[in-house]
Amino acid sequence: MKKIYNPKPETWSELLKRPTQTISDIEATVNDIFSEIKLKGDSSVKKYTQLFDGISLEDLSVSAEEISAAEKNVSEELKEAINLAKANIEKFHRAQKTERIAVETTEGVSCWQEKRAIQKVGLYIPGGSAPLFSTVLMLAIPANIAGCREIVLCTPPDKKGKINPAILYTAKLCGVTKIFKIGGIQAIGAMTFGTASVPSVYKLFGPGNQFVTVAKQIATKHGVAIDMPAGPSELLVFADDTANASFVASDLLSQAEHGADSQVVLVTTSEKLLISVEKEVEKQLASLPRKLIAEKAIENSKLILVENNTQAINLINEYGPEHFIVVSKEEDFFVENIQNAGSVFIGNYTPESAGDYASGTNHTLPTNGYAKQYSGVNLNSFLKSMTFQKISAKGIQNIGKAIEILAEAEGLQAHKNAVTLRLERLKNKTDE
Repeated sequence: MKKIYNPKPETWSELLKRPTQTISDIEATVNDIFSEIKLKGDSSVKKYTQLFDGISLEDLSVSAEEISAAEKNVSEELKEAINLAKANIEKFHRAQKTERIAVETTEGVSCWQEKRAIQKVGLYIPGGSAPLFSTVLMLAIPANIAGCREIVLCTPPDKKGKINPAILYTAKLCGVTKIFKIGGIQAIGAMTFGTASVPSVYKLFGPGNQFVTVAKQIATKHGVAIDMPAGPSELLVFADDTANASFVASDLLSQAEHGADSQVVLVTTSEKLLISVEKEVEKQLASLPRKLIAEKAIENSKLILVENNTQAINLINEYGPEHFIVVSKEEDFFVENIQNAGSVFIGNYTPESAGDYASGTNHTLPTNGYAKQYSGVNLNSFLKSMTFQKISAKGIQNIGKAIEILAEAEGLQAHKNAVTLRLERLKNKTDE
């Protein structure tokens, strides 16, 4: 890991760059594949599944028989762990429900807001070397609580055309309505345009590699909403001398093993801790099964020594990490002053892994600095807020004159007339 000592603020922008390609590097590929899927549907999806995943599929959908077989191939121990995580995630997301908000803004003018589920949602679940069945929990559970009518899931198949049994078991458990063996750009394209097999959706959810991230962003140009730009995983840890160096190193490596394009950062006010963490990373890395992947991510990662907590929090807010762990005797300072982070983990015994799996919070979070303006997935991500209003005769009389004046000032005579006609009708009734 690269060590940086007391970087000046004017260097932070360059220092904190992510190891990702820009959209322009990828978008031409995405546009070409999207155009073909829009034109040729399933045949193009199968073509790119063969090209990118190395498997030729006759049927893109997962059958009921495959789901049933998968259930038998998941150990009871894993099922129990999945169910524990499911219970905690449900508990946290159900607590996010809000009641109808109603107010009489003026006598006779009633306004209220209610939430409605997004009817059709698409969930993208990364597969490959690390099939993320935990992401099924994080997306399908709030979708179900929200009341989404159609929940479509796409995930890449392995070289035998199979889906990881834990993904299928969890999808069924969480109420996913349709599952497809499709990954990457072609999955996002299929759910954007719809094919003979895959229904189009109104909003796309889920993390992925840089190609998936760009595909989701381009999908917004075709009338589909997305949860957020969610690409390669990242973690920033602030730790001082109260931190356990082995814990910190394990947290850094837990994100580094996600992929070669992941990034992990340690910010500290303690040079002693920095050196200890560096040694622990080397020690723990040696025994990891995904050592080669983690090593590549570590090459993009940094150990940064700063002078004080104020400089640290300013740098962290500039970075806007997806995951932020703080282990400090001044933890309240960091909790109160963190402005830009997807999810925050506090103390020596709060590993980021807890949020990834079973504490209850959602692990689908904004990356690449988007924590500065995006929230992570939550119950509201699957809902739309709709406003309603009902105005009585008394109400239109109370606000009508103001509407007429405002409309006329904007030069919108028809808007004014819509009120004037009603006021005149009421005046005539009174005169009668």
